[in-house]
Amino acid sequence: MAPDNVQLPALNILPQYLSTLSFTMPYSRRTFLQQATAGLASLALLNQAAARTAARTYTNPVYPGQFPDPFVLKHQGRYYAFGTTGQGRTPDGRIFTLLTSDNLVDWQVAGGALTPPAGAEGADFWAPEVVYHKGTFYMYYSMGGGAIGASVGHRLHVATSKTPQGPYTQAALLDVPASKFTIDAHPFQDTDGQWYLFYARDFIDSNDGYRPGTGLVVDRLLDMTRLAGESRTVMRARHDWTVFEKNRTMPLYDNQTFKEWHTLEGPFVRKRGNKYYCFYSGANFLTPRYGVDYCVADSVMGPYTDTGDGMGPRVLHAVEGHVRGPGHHSHVMSPNGKTEYLVYHAWNPEMTERQLCIDKLAWTAQGPRCQGPTYTPQPLP
Repeated sequence: MAPDNVQLPALNILPQYLSTLSFTMPYSRRTFLQQATAGLASLALLNQAAARTAARTYTNPVYPGQFPDPFVLKHQGRYYAFGTTGQGRTPDGRIFTLLTSDNLVDWQVAGGALTPPAGAEGADFWAPEVVYHKGTFYMYYSMGGGAIGASVGHRLHVATSKTPQGPYTQAALLDVPASKFTIDAHPFQDTDGQWYLFYARDFIDSNDGYRPGTGLVVDRLLDMTRLAGESRTVMRARHDWTVFEKNRTMPLYDNQTFKEWHTLEGPFVRKRGNKYYCFYSGANFLTPRYGVDYCVADSVMGPYTDTGDGMGPRVLHAVEGHVRGPGHHSHVMSPNGKTEYLVYHAWNPEMTERQLCIDKLAWTAQGPRCQGPTYTPQPLP
């Protein structure tokens, strides 16, 4: 029988559940369903939290709901997780699902993060990342495509807020004129204080042995809302495992069909010692090949070297029969500041949701390796 202290929290959660159902008028069936669903998710999270506290373990996923492309910001001891919403809206009418936590495991729904910008109806919003700089929180993300048309590519934007939870207001376009499809912005501050922006963009050429597809780029930031326009290629596809789709016809490029289209996306940079490690996700996110790998440089602007054998992702990869499509991750430190964790998404068994997962990152003699993906109970961070 479970200890009594597992049951007690579950008996006292009704007021917290009801507090999620903050209906507004005019009241509609759709509003009821959206907010009731959010309330039931909170109910499930509170029950899970009670069980975890008793067992001192967690089991992935740590949030039982849709949460693609997770980014986690740790600010003043609290964690803020931001997830892609695509064309959708949170129950409060905003963009990007926001969760909060004190321990990386027990997450509470905190509404949406971004106020919808004017003229963006029907657009997709992807992959938010947030940093804090001189009293302001900056959120970087891409917008485009979706219901507004397959021939409309994604472009990078930045929004600002005075609080980590927002709401954020779109402030600037970070345009890359040479690219029709630019996604997955990752801001990185070097040890000298200079900020850089890593991102993913399309390349349609096959020069120098590269393969057409989405690759990784870095540029210097003049300030938090302006690129220097001095971009350099970080990594492009060379290996079979990163293929997204064969014989892919691309409306963005005049319906040109590519024999193989490859994808490298979701860059995240860590400096360790005198080396810069640019982590990324590769392949088609729907397939078992999708996972996380990395490249290394002596300078933040490169050149970056691919140290792998080209056979597949080394940091994080699928586990047949248990975990599919782990990737598009961020890094964050544990509550005690001693252990580095990867925060990533992976598919549920029905492949209807990409869910929030966490696992330790180890820096081994062979390079960085995630101690996962796990699907059994693990010690709490």
